[in-house]
Amino acid sequence: MTTISRSLVLGCSVLALAACGPEDIASPGTGGNITINNPPAPTPSPTPTPTAPVLVTPAAGCPTITDPQGLTDTGTISGPTGEWRVCDLPRVIRASTTLPRLPGVLYRMNGRVDVGCDGGFTAPTAGTPYATSTVGCPSATLTADTAVKLTIEPGVVVFGGTGQSWLAVNRGNSISAVGTATQPIVFTSRDNVQGLDTETSQGKWGGVVLMGRAVTTDCTTGSVAAGTCERQTEGAPDPARFGGADDTYNAGSLKYVQIRYSGFVLGQNVELQALTTEAIGSGTVIDHIQSHNSSDDGAEFFGGKFNLKYYIATGADDDSLDVDTGARVDVQYALLLQRDAAGDALFEIDSNGNEADTPRTQLRVANFTAIQRQASVNNDNNDQASALFRGNSDITLVNGLIISPNNECVRMHGTGSTALRTTLLPRSVALQCNANKFIGSGTAGVAFTAGDVSAIFAGGTNNNDAFTNTLTGLFVNGANETALVATDPKTISSFFDSTTWVGAVKDASDTWYAGWTCNSALANFGTGNSGDCTSLPKIV
Repeated sequence: MTTISRSLVLGCSVLALAACGPEDIASPGTGGNITINNPPAPTPSPTPTPTAPVLVTPAAGCPTITDPQGLTDTGTISGPTGEWRVCDLPRVIRASTTLPRLPGVLYRMNGRVDVGCDGGFTAPTAGTPYATSTVGCPSATLTADTAVKLTIEPGVVVFGGTGQSWLAVNRGNSISAVGTATQPIVFTSRDNVQGLDTETSQGKWGGVVLMGRAVTTDCTTGSVAAGTCERQTEGAPDPARFGGADDTYNAGSLKYVQIRYSGFVLGQNVELQALTTEAIGSGTVIDHIQSHNSSDDGAEFFGGKFNLKYYIATGADDDSLDVDTGARVDVQYALLLQRDAAGDALFEIDSNGNEADTPRTQLRVANFTAIQRQASVNNDNNDQASALFRGNSDITLVNGLIISPNNECVRMHGTGSTALRTTLLPRSVALQCNANKFIGSGTAGVAFTAGDVSAIFAGGTNNNDAFTNTLTGLFVNGANETALVATDPKTISSFFDSTTWVGAVKDASDTWYAGWTCNSALANFGTGNSGDCTSLPKIV
């Protein structure tokens, strides 16, 4: 398949000079006049003319897909890097479909796009009443899951045409968005296509939402006690339910994916984030995810049980990583890079106040670098510290750096009862904080004090709360990081790799973040195919 690049190609030439050797001297040693034959003056080479950048040209039409509704050709859209054919996705994708990568083609979500119809708490059988009436889906009965699989090829760009655009992968259906290190899949905004997004743009469209049948808490319907707990997607005006009893549920695969400028407010005080997982299970595969400039969280995980490697959040305007409502998640290799003087916490882990609900929220993170360089007004008014742990949650931090020189690093908030308060186990964690370092808070009788939090941190293994970072390039380990004593993460979770360093990026030779990411003023991940986040990738 043809790859179109918008790189500027320059020609060059080399001046050729004639040599002057001994044979250029006439009658040497004769005592007569010496004649020097000067070489002719070189002819100046013409100044090379820069080649104009190669711009994308639109495909002649949209490809044919297996969904009977097909793609809708809505004309073309132009931006600084060319012109594309715009192919609108169906409102509801009713049959397993592949979006191919074709030169000059972009795919648009013109509002909410559902992958399949919601199959409910458990897979439906003949005559089972339809669980939720998703707009565009049958409202009477289903005899089985619609089992629609949306496959997105490497290098494809999908954009939200309106603020209300978002991708909803319903229960009983799945997604396979598997890019590569050189051809990431990009979900982004219309403004990004047109070159209108800036370094501070955010909230231009909804985001990507995976809904599953794993266990969740904090029910909006059913109950934990009865084993019927379900929740509704935050802000969705139409039903978008998740929850079930299958912690092995498979919602598909997301690999080498960028999600840019997401987080549009769908309802009052509720918005989506770049990636929202909702009760997905261990059958789901997620790795190499970049969330960029989400107006809410970089990613939020509601319920479920799954694992994640290679996660990057740049410029989140709320929390870089938010885990709650009974989610049990292991994460390794994470870069949490908060936008300067904005955003809330790097971590927010809780269960929304329902401390008696089980399963308890559990987050285990290994090899992370979490940076909040400047004081944040939002952070001071809300989560108050760069990491907030509260509610019915258990947190294990291994081989991590929290670099927050202008804020407190860790706040623990106690509610419910002493026996149900959140727990924290830090191992080989280094903190660079303001003078206060720790905050304790909570309801009377079960609140943490700052002294409690300090003692919990000191009670871990190989921790350092007086660290001074020597990071290079914002997030690459330097001498002080290399000197820290690491803990083997595999002793915490079999999912984790064994590592011998603290932080997300061991040294300059460790480049797991390069190539598939996009760059911004906040973080430069080096040269690669994706270029700047404000522009479409060169591979389009």
